[in-house]
Amino acid sequence: MPKKQKFPYLVGSKWTSRQKTWGWRHFQVVNRKNQGDLVFAEMVASCDPNVRFWLNAKQLKNPSLWQAGWQSLEEMKEEEEEEMKEMEVLQ
Repeated sequence: MPKKQKFPYLVGSKWTSRQKTWGWRHFQVVNRKNQGDLVFAEMVASCDPNVRFWLNAKQLKNPSLWQAGWQSLEEMKEEEEEEMKEMEVLQ
């Protein structure tokens, strides 16, 4: 039985960075590279195709760094406010 591929839907996926990255927040994965047990994603800024970088794909699973899909700043702010309210309830 072949080994299950990590991150099978990586190429073509869209992501929003929680912080500005190279001056932008919205990126798309245009390529992937396997190196041993690691998977890397080539990210391209949606508004500037000259902004490209490679990223360990595991980082995309960290919600404090990346969010799946393209989110507006307003949506991100609302989500952060909801998270803060949940934290207050738990304390």
